[in-house]
Amino acid sequence: MNSLNHMTWPQVRAVQEKCPLLVLPLGATEQHGPALPIGTDTIIAEALCREACRLADVPWAPALAYTSSGGHTTKWPGTFSLTPKTFIDTLVQWARWAEGTGWKKLLFINAHAGNNSPLRVAVDQIRLELLGKIQVGFVDTFTMTPEIGELYFRDAADLHANQAECDLLLHLLPESVDCSAFAYADDPDRTSGKIFCYPVSQTSLNGTTGRPSLGNAGEGAALFEKMVLELTRRLLLAIEEEPPLPPSEWYGIPENFYT
Repeated sequence: MNSLNHMTWPQVRAVQEKCPLLVLPLGATEQHGPALPIGTDTIIAEALCREACRLADVPWAPALAYTSSGGHTTKWPGTFSLTPKTFIDTLVQWARWAEGTGWKKLLFINAHAGNNSPLRVAVDQIRLELLGKIQVGFVDTFTMTPEIGELYFRDAADLHANQAECDLLLHLLPESVDCSAFAYADDPDRTSGKIFCYPVSQTSLNGTTGRPSLGNAGEGAALFEKMVLELTRRLLLAIEEEPPLPPSEWYGIPENFYT
């Protein structure tokens, strides 16, 4: 049992004494076209952390399901988003509590591309504000290896609710996929060669970017296995990893820099 959700606080304390690393899955709650559920990213993040943390014997906290999804606008129902700033503040506050209650290492496992930019800002703040108190980092699940990235992006560079995500959902939670919508679910990537950045409402007719109609449970199982193996490898390394230089070489930051 590696989920903190199922532990009492004494059990959490016992886990801390064995493993300094805590994992937090990051998903999203947002429209995923006509065929996939609004919890797609959270479902993937939770399933991946559950399996990799089991193999690496690392604890994981309940996933954050409401994150940075503003780019999907209100064009389609099902999207619920924090502002990027609120999401950053949430992660920083979360890290403060993690450090304050005894964790020494924190790794965010992110399954939603829209989280990447605010996540980088949050990690930058955490690593300086809590310098020497907690190690922090993040992993984007869809680019963990070149092979995983190629499978994710093969049908759309600006992917959303595409074949790879459909593959994974058909493997992980097939009853959540509306296969009857495949006939009209595909929508091409219209961002190639563009200079400006556009919300999904300006690039997609139905909320999809890619070809979910090509979804296949067997390919989803194969992709998920690759993702689990890579994340497990990284978790095992993270347990042992220490800063490259000793504490005597560390420099602080200006007092009250983040207040």
